[in-house]
Amino acid sequence: MFGPGESSVVIECAGQSTCTVIHSILTSLILFSVLIVGFAYTTVLERRFLAFLQARVGPNRTGPYGLLQPVADGVKLIFKEDITPARAEKIVFWAAPVIKTVPALIVLAVVPFGPKIAVPWFDGKWYRLSQGLIDVNVGVLWLLGITSIGIYGVVLAGWSSNNKYAMLGGLRSSAQMVSYELSMGLAMVVPVMLAGSMSVGDIIDAQNDAPILGWFVFQNPMAAAIMAIALLAEVNRAPFDMPEAEQELTAGYHSEYSGMKFAMFYLAEYIGMIAVSTVGAAMYFGGYHFAYVDQAPLLGPVVFGLKVVALLVVMIWVRGTLPRIRYDRLMAFGWKVMLPFALVAVAWSAVAVVLDEEVGGPAKLIMAVIAWGLFLAGASFWLGRVGRKSEPASAARVEVVSLSGGSGRMLGVPSALARAVSGRGGSAESEQPRSGGKRPG
Repeated sequence: MFGPGESSVVIECAGQSTCTVIHSILTSLILFSVLIVGFAYTTVLERRFLAFLQARVGPNRTGPYGLLQPVADGVKLIFKEDITPARAEKIVFWAAPVIKTVPALIVLAVVPFGPKIAVPWFDGKWYRLSQGLIDVNVGVLWLLGITSIGIYGVVLAGWSSNNKYAMLGGLRSSAQMVSYELSMGLAMVVPVMLAGSMSVGDIIDAQNDAPILGWFVFQNPMAAAIMAIALLAEVNRAPFDMPEAEQELTAGYHSEYSGMKFAMFYLAEYIGMIAVSTVGAAMYFGGYHFAYVDQAPLLGPVVFGLKVVALLVVMIWVRGTLPRIRYDRLMAFGWKVMLPFALVAVAWSAVAVVLDEEVGGPAKLIMAVIAWGLFLAGASFWLGRVGRKSEPASAARVEVVSLSGGSGRMLGVPSALARAVSGRGGSAESEQPRSGGKRPG
């Protein structure tokens, strides 16, 4: 009823140039529109969900339920004064927001959002086409390459602003990118090995061998957790938002930006959130696969969208829950924790793949069960130790300080400073009165 009949002619769209051009143009327009609308209402989702977590109201005045708040924000930013610092590198300063925004818009070009569908055309024929822009056989390389380009916009924005705080924000971003890109790349190696392909479509289809339980998150939960953390750091979201640490850097790399230039950084961040949520869902959570999608392919984008929204809610929840990590600890976590565990996750999946090829049977299932057991045990042990580090014995001693001249020490304060606080000098000379050498009677 809703598909081609037995006598209908079905043509593969990829084999005809005209169909390929029309499909590319229409899909690009749809994808661009969805990302722009998604950016606008991800801001509403974040503000309303954070308000719910913090027992506040959130935006509810502009339009019904506050749904026109993104329109009001956009109009305000359009008419806001656009300032360029007098001593900034103007060409680079103007180009940096574009360099940051464009990769966020094109990164999803290689992700299919549903199974292939047959569409009728005016010539009476049906054309089978994919629900995505293009599915190349090196899609994972595209994802890694494009996500790493956006960092240039951040670094150039900080450098070209001629502002030390902005420059520090850009340098922090570059260091953070180097730290967490390695872990993210290794986490993407795991789906490539399990699927035996670098095509995003093949990786998504490989997770449908066993519905839901075939998702790669169930085969290697450690790699999925590393991927999620690395993607959070990739888009500078809390608790990894050190490049925008307002208590230290005013506003970070975009301190000197205003008006629509600032709006483009804002746009890039939220579209980046949607993009990394889409990548995470495709790599480890089955992509568009779920119940009834094979029977009704048009449900694929709907299922994919619901998974993306769920991951966005988790990202917002993390922001409203965890404090910002100190910069040295953020870097140490990336190099000393994330990277070693990512290597272990890759080695584990490599062993599972070899055992599955050589031994067969339930080898991969056994490896998945062991992986989950180790992951849950390690997570329980680590979370049980968080915040319970014992203080050294010397630091635990507390003595009373008398401000009226009595002796004593403050906790962790040098004796000279303690004497100064208590009103006593640091030397015998300071004990003598300044005139006459005698104390007043």
